[in-house]
Amino acid sequence: MDFFERLGDTIVSVSRDVTQKAKDVSGIAKLKLDMKAKEDFIKEQYAALGKWYYQEHKEEEGEQKAWIEHIDEALEAIAQMELKILELKKARVCQECGAQASDTAEYCSVCGAKLVVVVKEDVPEADVAAEEPKEEIKDDDLQMP
Repeated sequence: MDFFERLGDTIVSVSRDVTQKAKDVSGIAKLKLDMKAKEDFIKEQYAALGKWYYQEHKEEEGEQKAWIEHIDEALEAIAQMELKILELKKARVCQECGAQASDTAEYCSVCGAKLVVVVKEDVPEADVAAEEPKEEIKDDDLQMP
């Protein structure tokens, strides 16, 4: 009987160890998930802060001017690409509410505003698609003075 008692004790001990390990692994996974959520929150805050800074300082001269120019160029490229998408979809955007409407519609079906014809600049297709900032700014370049 002594053999079976020791076997039973060993099985109980091992099952406690396995249970504890499972709890530890679960705890680590939960902590890693919580850390990822906090890191994502920080990235969102950095982005919001950067957007605010851009809006407040885009007219100023200084070290940030090159970065602001890159952002402006990217925003212009996005606007041109959005116009191209609308052209390909045979649609346009209401200036009042932002809803998409058919290019043959005269009034917005969402807000009822009269749709205006957008006259776009003649930008060669290759320029819009291939336009990139002249100098890429990397995270390593973002150092505080």
